[in-house]
Amino acid sequence: MTSTSVASDLSGEDALAQTDQGLAPVSPRTFIVTVYGLYGRRHDGWLSIASLIALLGDLGVDEQAVRSSISRLKRRGILEARRQDGLAGYELSQEAREILQEGDERIFRRERPSLADGWVLAVFSVPERERSKRHQLRSRLSGMGFGAVAPGVWIAPAHLYESTTAMLERLGLTEYADLLRSDYLAFTALPEKVRQWWDLDELDLRYKTFIAAQQPVLERWQQQPPTDDATAFADYIRALTSWRRLPYLDPGLPTEVLPQHWAGLRAAPVFFALQTELEGRAHAHVARTLKP
Repeated sequence: MTSTSVASDLSGEDALAQTDQGLAPVSPRTFIVTVYGLYGRRHDGWLSIASLIALLGDLGVDEQAVRSSISRLKRRGILEARRQDGLAGYELSQEAREILQEGDERIFRRERPSLADGWVLAVFSVPERERSKRHQLRSRLSGMGFGAVAPGVWIAPAHLYESTTAMLERLGLTEYADLLRSDYLAFTALPEKVRQWWDLDELDLRYKTFIAAQQPVLERWQQQPPTDDATAFADYIRALTSWRRLPYLDPGLPTEVLPQHWAGLRAAPVFFALQTELEGRAHAHVARTLKP
């Protein structure tokens, strides 16, 4: 399994999949990645199978689906089997830990960069005999939220420099790419160019989908909060699972280049308000579930 596939799984590409009928169900595999990202790393990257089954049960996922999803994540190089204190369980692979650590900066980043911060350009040239590496570069840059300026030239806000460097080093692609810091000078109005480099209409729709699903959850917790911490855990995992793909599709474009009434500026406060409401109670529920 390639690092590109691992990164796609860990960014939650199916978390906001659209169907003709609306929002598609989230796969158990995606929920498991969210749980490991939040809680597995607090426990040396390891969780027992029994605790995973219990926690995913709070999300309405049955035992067979959990076991099947764990097996798939193992085949894809995300989880590795390990027994601890006599219990069967799985831990995150080293590559998965690194990708999740990089993702934290994006997923939980509250502020948007300003236009004055500039841009990072990824310029690459790959020989035809190694076109698989060209595809890998394009796939990962797109997955990180880069926009395509021209063949072999991709752009993103400058704050992605470090995570892009880490990605290129992890995949062994540094010899094919150069990273440059840039400012846009001329000639077309920059908001118009941004619309060419990113599908802002699709992004706006995804943000609106998130708001439609999660705003009622936030209002319920603010007005008549349930007393059950298991409900807080389930609501938080669902919200985070839906949210964590968005910062990869939208790399944090500066407000100055976004359209008026951009839904992303309304979606972020909804997610972070839910995090404030639910994070502590969700963690308490997990701690009780994991207690021997």
